Amino acid sequence: MKRLRVLALVYPDHVPPDSLDGLDDKDILAWRAEYDVISSLRKAKHEVMALGVQEELQPIRDAVESMKPHVVFNLLEEFHHNALYDHNIVSFLELIRVPYTGCNPRGLVISRDKALGKKLLAYHRVRTPAFAVFPLGRRTRRPNKLGFPLIVKSLTEHASLGIAKASLVRDDAELEERVRFIHDSLDTDAIAEQFIEGRELYVSVLGNGRARSLPAWELVIEHSGPNEPLIATAKVKHDLEYQERRGVQLQAANLDEPLASTIGRLSRRIYRILEMSGYARIDYRLDAHGVLWFLDANPNPDISASEELASAAKRAGMSYIKLLDRIIALGRAAHGHRA
Repeated sequence: MKRLRVLALVYPDHVPPDSLDGLDDKDILAWRAEYDVISSLRKAKHEVMALGVQEELQPIRDAVESMKPHVVFNLLEEFHHNALYDHNIVSFLELIRVPYTGCNPRGLVISRDKALGKKLLAYHRVRTPAFAVFPLGRRTRRPNKLGFPLIVKSLTEHASLGIAKASLVRDDAELEERVRFIHDSLDTDAIAEQFIEGRELYVSVLGNGRARSLPAWELVIEHSGPNEPLIATAKVKHDLEYQERRGVQLQAANLDEPLASTIGRLSRRIYRILEMSGYARIDYRLDAHGVLWFLDANPNPDISASEELASAAKRAGMSYIKLLDRIIALGRAAHGHRA
């Protein structure tokens, strides 16, 4: 790829330093993806400017006018500290006619609302767990047809925010308590869905109109208690000491060829139904009977060099810088005609 001017949008406190000298893994955890992306693009001779953005759009316009970037690399997952506002960033980029990486506004709106995405996929006969939404300010009333056990999450937050072992509930008292926790601690609606025992699989997808699925990845916790349910809690996702203590690993999933083909094909279908673009990760449970259950769709997932998307791309023969180049090319192809 030719040398490009790249404007990287990050959170104000996630603007990475030029070097990791003197820092340990805990220090850099919050902005690992930002460092990996920006440093890798710079090593590839691209001109990269990192811009911290959270509450104002004017700095983006100013940077675009002064830098005239070939593409904006969007590393934001919220705006005004609200995950539901992330689509406003890329909508603004479309209005000022600058190409950007990652998912389009429509795909972000659909996929960020877990209930909306599940309803749409159920209409298209994609198997999803039964669920109910519990809005802020209303009593917790479980539909009679929704049986236990249930797992309770935020309707709109991502990255396992608010998910803990206590999120798995087995009666109405526990359900009410956990829904209240989501309401009070995250200030969002809650969703409770049927808990599916089984393996947790992730499939990354790249593309715009035509999509490519990468090899499936799997969450494994080596040191878990007998009959302890597998839950991708916030500690599992983000606590380095907990990960080391419990033997948390993300690794290539050992699937037979028919299942690997099925999950790849299904992931591309889900990606298209939810009108996603750029890159995404589709999450599943594989139950004891070999049945796949859709759990969640994650637009613009973590693209740190060590995370599952980059690892799956490497397994498919794509180096990290080639992955970043592909993401940029997809963004320019999807939105460059507006520039």
